[in-house]
Amino acid sequence: MKNAETHLDAVQQHDGKTRRAVARLLLEQGPVTAAAVAEELGISPTAVRRHIDALLADGEAITRDAPRQTQRGRGRPAKLFLLTDAGRARFGHAYDDLAVAAIRFLAQTGGEEAVKAFAQSRVDALVDRHRSAIVAQATPAERAKALAAALTREGYAASARHVGVGEQLCQHHCPVAHVAAEFPQLCETETEAFANLLGSHVQRLATIARGHAVCTTHIPNTSRIPDDGGEPA
Repeated sequence: MKNAETHLDAVQQHDGKTRRAVARLLLEQGPVTAAAVAEELGISPTAVRRHIDALLADGEAITRDAPRQTQRGRGRPAKLFLLTDAGRARFGHAYDDLAVAAIRFLAQTGGEEAVKAFAQSRVDALVDRHRSAIVAQATPAERAKALAAALTREGYAASARHVGVGEQLCQHHCPVAHVAAEFPQLCETETEAFANLLGSHVQRLATIARGHAVCTTHIPNTSRIPDDGGEPA
């Protein structure tokens, strides 16, 4: 009996690790197909679907149809999966209800400028830790990748890729999304900080705080970084 219980515990522990790995891929690469998750993790599509079905049942994932232009043939549209806010919570949030209450108090006592000053101080601290590594890169693409790597280390699960006439920075997780939904100054100062860091105007196309699956920022290929890492000329 004891051996059976030990075996069951081991199975459940393994299942838990696999489910977390599946959830992390939905976080970092979603919206994504179950087949792509299976290929990435090296496990069977059946096993992946079992874990995704569990995430769907728990409200931690949702599904949507893949765009028609990516379909092959006339079969049923492929299903894409991504995490919900509840699913993202499995990976932690840097702020909770206490943080929202604190910033509300700051807004009431110090006004809009106090909230902006707080947001600026926070993003400056985040950026300054990685500034030298990012500005050392020679091209916009390299700087975008360096910024994505820095943001990933800070818990944003970020990636960068070339799209059209520029680079696209995607943050698949936002540790402050719940707070930024009420205080968009956090997103605004982050965008300004990216522009100053990269030496170019950047365009925020989507944010998790506004209900999108990913925070997406467009970085034009014409960006330029001053050698000293200061303000662009």
